[in-house]
Amino acid sequence: MKIGFIGVGTMGTHMAWNLIEAGHDLVIHDLRKEAADRHLKAGATWADSPWAVADQTDVVFTSLPGPPEVEAVVTGEAGLLSGLTAGKVYIDLSTNSPTMVCKLHGLLVAKGVQMLDAPVSGGPRGAHSKKLSLWVGGDRATYDRLLPVIQAIGDKPDYVGPIGAGSVAKLVHNCAGYAIQTALAEVFTMGVKAGVEPLALFKAVRNGAQGRRRTFDGMVDTFLPHVFEPPNFMLKLAHKDVTLATQLGRDVGVPMRLANLALADLTEALNRGWGNRDSRVAMVLQEERAGVEVKVPAEQLVDLD
Repeated sequence: MKIGFIGVGTMGTHMAWNLIEAGHDLVIHDLRKEAADRHLKAGATWADSPWAVADQTDVVFTSLPGPPEVEAVVTGEAGLLSGLTAGKVYIDLSTNSPTMVCKLHGLLVAKGVQMLDAPVSGGPRGAHSKKLSLWVGGDRATYDRLLPVIQAIGDKPDYVGPIGAGSVAKLVHNCAGYAIQTALAEVFTMGVKAGVEPLALFKAVRNGAQGRRRTFDGMVDTFLPHVFEPPNFMLKLAHKDVTLATQLGRDVGVPMRLANLALADLTEALNRGWGNRDSRVAMVLQEERAGVEVKVPAEQLVDLD
């Protein structure tokens, strides 16, 4: 298949190369032609503009820094919008704004062009090895038809839902990761200041109950199915533990901003009379604030990869 690829930077260079290795005929554009040197030597064709990429191909991928760059490539002078014609497909691999994705989708659908948002996760190493997750939003039939092409880029594509859903999933993933990162910085500084070597703390975190499972596996037992009895670990015990941790932070002079927020939720849940329920029942408080229920039927939680 003749495929266009725009943006051969840190991630894009590997994803474009994977498409070449899969036997696809690539047309490439980037702000720097030299970034595509190895692709061109391998037989890819250079295009001087996004329009020229769209004009020569059936499917166009972009891998760009963010919403402003994606919008400029699609709607700018000599952009994709002027080159894509009915029946062609545009797939954005960037971490993008769902609002921007839906805006561009509306412009493209009006021309008979399908768009998929398919942000990736796995970093440059994953892009190089094709060990990438892709969360895809858009028309399901288009996704199914192009799945072999998408699989040439990453080994774990997943259809999430309508247009924009892929970008929502990526933002949830990334924000969760950085929130956890902040929490780990908080508790590790507390532990080191309390006199424990950081490697010993890492081993404690890695080999304890949370570390032995994947980060989010506990949600499958309780929060997602909304089953909080019998408890895996009672809320009143979690409240006691976080109380002790925040007290330790005060004792050694370490700010514990996130831990105190967690303690506030645990305290509110305890005051609801939920002390003997699973500790993750405190997450229900955020559902109430957001005005949405996060619930998955138990049968859909079996054999998750």
